[in-house]
Amino acid sequence: MSSTLIGSESAVETSDALAFDMKLEIVIIPVTDVDRAKRFYSQLGWPLDMDFTGDDDYRVVQFTPPGSGVSIMFGKNMTAAAPGSTQGIHLVVADLVAARAELLRRGIAISEPFHDTGGVFHHADGKGVASGLNPQRKSYASYASFSDPDGNGWLLQEVTARLSGDVRLGDSRFTKEVLVAIRAPAAA
Repeated sequence: MSSTLIGSESAVETSDALAFDMKLEIVIIPVTDVDRAKRFYSQLGWPLDMDFTGDDDYRVVQFTPPGSGVSIMFGKNMTAAAPGSTQGIHLVVADLVAARAELLRRGIAISEPFHDTGGVFHHADGKGVASGLNPQRKSYASYASFSDPDGNGWLLQEVTARLSGDVRLGDSRFTKEVLVAIRAPAAA
C-alpha cells in the first residue's frame, strides 16, 4: 500500500471497492464560439440534449454521443479552461473503419487509423505509434483522431471485447501487453 500527498490531504491506494456507484456524467469542453461548436457536434450526428440561455451572458449546450452514458457540455461562462485545451477524450466504437468512414462522410476531418507498437496505449508524443490498424485487430489497440474547431482533441478507439477482472493471459482478443498490465494489479 502506498500513500500520496495531494494538496493537504493524504490519498491512500486501496483495493477496496466502493459500496456505491460513481458515474462520470458530464465532460466540459471549452470553446470560443458556441454556435460554431454546436454546428460541429451536430455534424457528428450527436443528439442535442439542450441549449439553454440564461441571464448574465450564460449559455449551456449539451450533446450526448449515441450509445454513451456520458454527455458533453460547452457554452459561455461555464469554464475558465482555455478553448482547445481538452485532449484525449476517447469515443469507443466497435468498428473503427466503419466509424471513421461515417465521420468522413459527414465532412469531419479525421486521421488515418493508427496503433501503438507497445500494445497497451498510444503515446501522446507520437513515439511508438504506427500507421494503420493493429495488425491483429486486437481490442483497445486501434485509434483515429479528430479535433473540434477549437482544437479539443478526440480519439476513436476500437473496442470489440471489454476488459474485466476475469480476463486471463493468452486471451486472443487483447494484446499480450494489455493482458499482463491488467493481471499485474491482482498479483500485487
